[in-house]
Amino acid sequence: MTTPVLGSQALAYEWIKFRSVRSTVWTTVATAVLPVLGAVFVATTGSLQSDDTVLGGSLTLSVVAQMLAAVVGALVMTGEYSSGTIRTTFAARPRRSTVLAAKAALVAGVMYVLALASCTLAYLVGDALLPEGRYAQGEPLPALFGIAASFAVAALLGLAVGTLVRHSAGAVTTVIGLLLLPSLFGPLFGDAERWIAGLSPTAALEKLTQTSDAAADTVGSLGPWPSLLLVAAYTTVLALGALVLLRRRDV
Repeated sequence: MTTPVLGSQALAYEWIKFRSVRSTVWTTVATAVLPVLGAVFVATTGSLQSDDTVLGGSLTLSVVAQMLAAVVGALVMTGEYSSGTIRTTFAARPRRSTVLAAKAALVAGVMYVLALASCTLAYLVGDALLPEGRYAQGEPLPALFGIAASFAVAALLGLAVGTLVRHSAGAVTTVIGLLLLPSLFGPLFGDAERWIAGLSPTAALEKLTQTSDAAADTVGSLGPWPSLLLVAAYTTVLALGALVLLRRRDV
């Protein structure tokens, strides 16, 4: 049997497991709903800052949604360790690289499509509800594609952490820490704050949404696309490290 066929079968198997686990499904639903709810809340409460953009204000809750995307990525792996189905998975697919690749393709694909649809809808809702001409519009294209990609990268980061940690609570805590700690501890590094704070996937997301909160001293001085590429690069390195460890472990 050819490798592409094996890969498609592994992907189909992972999809069945993905939609069969309640925690994963409901966290995914929350990821999709939050950006739209945030757009409605900001528009109806008039809480948008005067120097913000329609795009940035509409995607106020996209940072929280991105964290949930990372949690979904972690749960895709840790859920199997918690239930014990990981043994069955590896028995059916002895090539662990195929299993991890299928999980990665699934969470990245689902989160990209979901985030693109959700964040686009959130922007359209915000644009319709906010007073016309009061705020700068922002540049939704191609930013929305980058925003969706940042969700996919966050999910892959969660998957890598879940593979390394193997326990749901520990993996979720770790991946949320990776998203938040750079901005929290950045001020402790003095002049290096702009570099430390810019390492987080949330920093790349804030730059892409063009929010007024994305100042260089809080999210780094790299542009939005280089920042996203940097996050994608170290996520890839972490995922490769997770694969090496996955192959060496008994389970």
